[in-house]
Amino acid sequence: MKIYRNPGAKWREEDRYKEEAYAGLGKGEDVADVGTSIILCSGKMHSFNLLGTEIWKLCDGRTVDDIVSELKLQFDVEEEVLRNDVVAFLEHLKEEGLVDER
Repeated sequence: MKIYRNPGAKWREEDRYKEEAYAGLGKGEDVADVGTSIILCSGKMHSFNLLGTEIWKLCDGRTVDDIVSELKLQFDVEEEVLRNDVVAFLEHLKEEGLVDER
């Protein structure tokens, strides 16, 4: 199944916070609470951290395997841990109506 963003969602990356998050990662800091994007959909606002933002950007018709493979190139994390995080986040996005599978 391929995953697609809700076409009604409006979003933007927050460049300043994205730079802050990558700088923190480079220092080995926990940057999970740094919001790097804002998504508006169905009257709700969502803020995603760095990993969430990168997952969101890859929801353009790719499969879970495609998303995990791409993220593995960007983040130094065990593939099983990454896959679990990706699947859990995608489930959250589906529950919120932000993505669908076709």
